[in-house]
Amino acid sequence: MTNTKLARLEGRGVLAVSGEDRVAFLQGLVSNDVERVAPDRAVYSAFLTPQGKFLLDFFMISDGDRLLLECEASELPAFAKKLRIYKLRSKVALEDVSAEFQCLAVFGGDAPGALGLPVEPGAAGACLGGIAFADPRLAAMGARILVPGDADIASLGLEEATTADYDAHRIDLGVPDGARDMEVEKTVLLEAGFDELNGVDWKKGCYMGQELTARTKYRGLVKRRLMPITADGPLPAPGTPITLDGREAGEVRSARNDRAMAMIRLNMLEDGAGPLRAGDVVITPRKPDWAVF
Repeated sequence: MTNTKLARLEGRGVLAVSGEDRVAFLQGLVSNDVERVAPDRAVYSAFLTPQGKFLLDFFMISDGDRLLLECEASELPAFAKKLRIYKLRSKVALEDVSAEFQCLAVFGGDAPGALGLPVEPGAAGACLGGIAFADPRLAAMGARILVPGDADIASLGLEEATTADYDAHRIDLGVPDGARDMEVEKTVLLEAGFDELNGVDWKKGCYMGQELTARTKYRGLVKRRLMPITADGPLPAPGTPITLDGREAGEVRSARNDRAMAMIRLNMLEDGAGPLRAGDVVITPRKPDWAVF
């Protein structure tokens, strides 16, 4: 467990989906295969507009006779409201159960091993009366835990870190963080690496927004990508435009200390294209090791 740390993730919420139709209901709405979610398997997924644009990303976890969707707490009420629109006669119930859980991240060293999990994306198991799972997106991200509010976290024997520490770890790996990095109703999943990060199932059949997502992949229509950047001075605020010789090239997204995520047009990364700038600062983008573009 050397160098393995634990951070409490503020700002996360949990939506419970129960009822006999819960799997079929979600299967037609989200980007990944809900049928793969099991007591020993968690899945990463997204909810899209009918036009295939990003609305919300989340983890799906099995909890007995309900599915838990761990997502951004600030977006949970709107998410639940949209899901209810599609409920119709489906035998499902939606409930905000955020108060039941602490959301934690374990990262660095052998994070899954520290929780008794195999190093396999999404591998899940019981932990302190809750659920632990290896991050389904990327092994290097570590693992996550959903446990009751009164769980004895100290008994895990892990060094406590801050949410900021985990955020820096995430940005260093080039992994997006919800609406901080993906513009709601504008970003296409493949611009944010959802294919490589196991967030899309290409065989599950139709779901809301599936047509654009598939067309983007099979026609090679991805023109920009999220990636980590560093700067030769203080990083400008999220939302700052990135330019190349005065031309629009992208935008700074989530930032932490001396690093940030940015959405950048791929044609601006060609050899000899010149320095990219965010405000008065020269920025250097870096293709994540896991990314394919």
